[in-house]
Amino acid sequence: MSKKEAQLKKIKAEILKQNICPELAASAIQLVFGDGSAKAELVFIGEAPGKSEDEQGLPFVGAAGQFLNEMLAMIGLKRKDVYITNIVKYRPPDNRDPYPDEKATFLPFLRAQLEAIKPKIVVTLGRHSMECFLPGLQISKCHGQPKRYQGQVYLPLFHPAAALYNGSMRQTLIDDFMKIPAILKKINQEAKIIKTLS
Repeated sequence: MSKKEAQLKKIKAEILKQNICPELAASAIQLVFGDGSAKAELVFIGEAPGKSEDEQGLPFVGAAGQFLNEMLAMIGLKRKDVYITNIVKYRPPDNRDPYPDEKATFLPFLRAQLEAIKPKIVVTLGRHSMECFLPGLQISKCHGQPKRYQGQVYLPLFHPAAALYNGSMRQTLIDDFMKIPAILKKINQEAKIIKTLS
């Protein structure tokens, strides 16, 4: 087990040990912590698990997850190459939106996950996810535009579930997703330049 994997395992154990959001935990089947590579350059963050995710214990495994897998394939990646998680790690009852206090309670654990993985890009999926990291922005105006905040690059995208049955939004999400390789390349080039200067 790598150091990063060990860190992630520790964060997961801490959520269970501290009994985070006990009401949510009681109504859910299980904790849905995250899935993918601890060495990922890309971390995708959704809002909260749905029914399929709760049943399988993995994020993005329903119809929206299938769409996410298809978009990853379009840029030559598989799920095992990236890391996928949600802000809230338990399914809210009846798939309601997570409450602000639930998001706030889980946020330190999400930040710890990102600190462990140290991705090049954090891809926020949907409004809730974006607002946790880039407050005050409107997703309708800034989707597909990389933002650097406190040293981390974020890419706000529409949520695959919202785009799934909306033709124009679906195409917009695919177009935005296709920008990821170029953004990644630019970040890696910047890092190379900084390395040669130091």
